[in-house]
Amino acid sequence: MEGLETVVLLGVTVLAGTVLAPRLRIAVPLLLLVFGLLLGFVPQLRQVELPPETVLLIFLPVMLFWESLTTSLRSIRRDLRGIVIMSTLLVVASALATAGVAHLLGLPWNSALILGAALAPPDATAVAALGRMLPRRNFMLLKAESLTNDGTALVLYAIAVGLTLGGSYTPIDVAGLFALSYLGGAAAGVLVAAAVYLLLVRIRDPLTINISLLITPFAAFLLAEAVGASGVLAVVVAGLIISFTASRISTAASRRQTESAWPLGSYLLNGSLFVLIGLQVQAVVHEIQPGDVGRLLLSTAVVWAALIVIRFVFQSVSITLIRLLDRRPSQRQRRMTYRARVVSSLAGFRGAVSLAIALSVPPMLNDGTPLPGRDDIIIISAGVIVLTMLIQGPLLPAVVRWARLPHEPEEEELRLAELAISSAAVKAVDELANQLGITPEVYDRIADEYRTHHSAIQAQTEGTDPDTATQAREAEKQLRHALLDKKREVLLGLRLTGTVDDTVARRIQTRLDIEEQRLTGVETYD
Repeated sequence: MEGLETVVLLGVTVLAGTVLAPRLRIAVPLLLLVFGLLLGFVPQLRQVELPPETVLLIFLPVMLFWESLTTSLRSIRRDLRGIVIMSTLLVVASALATAGVAHLLGLPWNSALILGAALAPPDATAVAALGRMLPRRNFMLLKAESLTNDGTALVLYAIAVGLTLGGSYTPIDVAGLFALSYLGGAAAGVLVAAAVYLLLVRIRDPLTINISLLITPFAAFLLAEAVGASGVLAVVVAGLIISFTASRISTAASRRQTESAWPLGSYLLNGSLFVLIGLQVQAVVHEIQPGDVGRLLLSTAVVWAALIVIRFVFQSVSITLIRLLDRRPSQRQRRMTYRARVVSSLAGFRGAVSLAIALSVPPMLNDGTPLPGRDDIIIISAGVIVLTMLIQGPLLPAVVRWARLPHEPEEEELRLAELAISSAAVKAVDELANQLGITPEVYDRIADEYRTHHSAIQAQTEGTDPDTATQAREAEKQLRHALLDKKREVLLGLRLTGTVDDTVARRIQTRLDIEEQRLTGVETYD
């Protein structure tokens, strides 16, 4: 199939999934995966390949960078210890335990270790797409873990492949690989973010700012890969730094572009990736010999179940050890309950990174003989991804409701922040008006607007009924909306009659859109 045909097919499939998923009441990624599996029944479409380097070099940098930009830094600081443990020790434990299970099922030990490395890390893109029904803190903890665990998995994969090809590693070698992966990746992310900061702090053009941000994840990934470090971690570190410094290196206009373009691009890439995974799984399944179907189905189911159990057991053991070593009251408040551990175990989705690692396994040993168990690695990895998407994904909402996890008071924090900001504005309006030499007419209009807004927020924060000021503000919103509709109607008439040029009409339309956003609030993206 030609490249343009593939692009159109992916676009139409993502569009269909986006339209149908809400009506069918299922998650969009699950439906797109099913669409990919169904499209795979067409022989010509099974020729569409998902090269591992495409996932690692094109899809992941953009999606991980956006997820990093929208990750809660407060959550990372608060749960840093847990994130480090889950993204390192849990990945190692999952890889070794999965390898042991696969070896018992007949896979050679070295190949089983490669399979364990491929399936050990939960996938950031799958977590971001399917885990949003979790409470904010649980979602951010899982998201931060999945953003940083690929460095551990890729080192384990490199060691497993090296052993399979005849290499040997001492404990010092292994420690050096992990240090290079994490420290080198973090350093690459810091260097790229620093360069971007020095560039953008001098730039005010929105388009230039967003082009620079688009290049940032690829530059961080490239720099890390050049020194043998974790490109994934470099992208994540760069994204977190850019997120922290965004108010200094971006403008209101550039942020409006970012908040519109990046979610759309990330959504399209993510959706296309799920369709391609479905197609690739179909291509892999059609390579299975009839006599191996039962053995591979059993191996896939056992490995999939083992990954869930391993995650639950590891968290339970870790919490027990931490409870013995750290008895601070603050630590007791952060401990995961039994139900929370069940949710976390079920939310460890596997996705594109696991499939990319499996597809990267070299087909031949150094002596030219086929690598034992390579086909089994790819087939089991693909099968586990399908099971984790089609079973864990739909099951997670029901388990979350059963767990009754506490929700953080996000709306209360929002009201408190708005109250503090509006209070500061009301207090400063007199002084600023005098400094700027504002006329009494302008001062009265602005001061009344800010005081009305402050009164409405204060009433909501105190839990009282809306007062006259709030009612007046709502009435003002209705009137302003009606006036905006009238303005757009007149603008359309001027455009249709040719009285004003299309470029002029678009500039006016942008101003009207900004005015409407001021009334309704700017849409946010998690």
